[in-house]
Amino acid sequence: MSEVQPTIERTAVRADAAALRPTQVRFQVLAWICSLSIITYFDRVCISTSAPYITTDLGLTPVEMGLAFSAFAVAYALFEVPGGWLGDRIGPRKVITRIVLWWSAFTALTGLVTRIWNLIAVRFLFGAGEAGMYPNSAKVFSRWMPASERGLSTGMMWTFARAGGAVSPLLVVIMLGYMGWRETFAVFGALGFVWAAFFWFWFRDHPHEKKKVNAAELAIIRAGQISRDQSERVRVPWGILLRSGNLWAIMWMYFCMSYGWYFYITWMPTYLKSRGVSMAFGGMPLAFGAVGCALGGFLTDYLVKRTGNLKNRRYIGFAGFSLGAMCLLLSVAIKDPLSSVVTIAMASFFADMALASCWAVCMDVGHELSGTVSGCMNMWGNLAGFVYPTATGFLVQRLHRWDVSIVVSGVILFIGAILWLRIDPNKSVLK
Repeated sequence: MSEVQPTIERTAVRADAAALRPTQVRFQVLAWICSLSIITYFDRVCISTSAPYITTDLGLTPVEMGLAFSAFAVAYALFEVPGGWLGDRIGPRKVITRIVLWWSAFTALTGLVTRIWNLIAVRFLFGAGEAGMYPNSAKVFSRWMPASERGLSTGMMWTFARAGGAVSPLLVVIMLGYMGWRETFAVFGALGFVWAAFFWFWFRDHPHEKKKVNAAELAIIRAGQISRDQSERVRVPWGILLRSGNLWAIMWMYFCMSYGWYFYITWMPTYLKSRGVSMAFGGMPLAFGAVGCALGGFLTDYLVKRTGNLKNRRYIGFAGFSLGAMCLLLSVAIKDPLSSVVTIAMASFFADMALASCWAVCMDVGHELSGTVSGCMNMWGNLAGFVYPTATGFLVQRLHRWDVSIVVSGVILFIGAILWLRIDPNKSVLK
């Protein structure tokens, strides 16, 4: 008995230690969102790389192709808030699954278009499907991540998004060597269907609904969050939201960022071709942006942990936007085409360094309304995406030059830097 008793006690101690050791399921959730971000950008960037082939096959002018790009952006903007609101109401599991199935169907249908109005209609419906993905991802993080990990989680999500966008041009170029642009869209559409099926069976809206989450991890996740009972009583007070100066500053800040960013996923390959640079370099700004997202996510959480003040997120935003604007303006003065492209890519790096702060701020000020708040921000940003492609197509068609649109983007991004200083992450949108 004297030998058996210590053995039993050691076994009990090891069992208690295992019970106290937090599980890591929230990082598996992060992996799901990151993988979806890759697929999202495969589907978005595919059309920009295919644009020269689509315009040739369908006989489109630059303005008409710009309208097709803008059709996606306007639908994406219009359905952002409904998508985020729906995630707040019925949970992100249902919403994310439905929108992935929807957009995957219209990705595949893009390969069946025969004329400009078919293309505009399909891309509009594709944009309506993709809207709500990122607001619902923010909703997922607000439930699954403690406040001290939201910046890095958001940064990783956007890192993988940009990585998907960076790889997509090269991947599409390779695929176009073996199949037509129509078949390429069908392949990307099928990928989304597979992801949606597996996600539906694995994911749960709340950490406590997932059996593999133990009490220790649940305590980490719930640190600093409002209780579930409180969150269920929350309704969207639109009157208060629309009077929030904090929310409007966030929305206009994101508009300024998105305006020039749409260049990378719409006209970038065409711009490269006009300057005699391989379209395979079209992913360079997004590749640089992926690094910026990861760095910005680390920095925003580091500052919050180090100082204990959420307000410090905005200084990363100000610095990133300011340096990005300077790079855009500098790229116009550089004569060497490849050096100019690298400078544009650096603009993407600096601007994307602020991206994690953009989305973390929505969770900071929105709490259980983070889906709605981030939907408002992304909606306003994508209104800029509606304006930019068509305006650029018009300028290129009339002036036969790209530098004017790049200068305008740089000036607008600097205005966004100023707006960052008006944002207070400590102030709820409900106050």
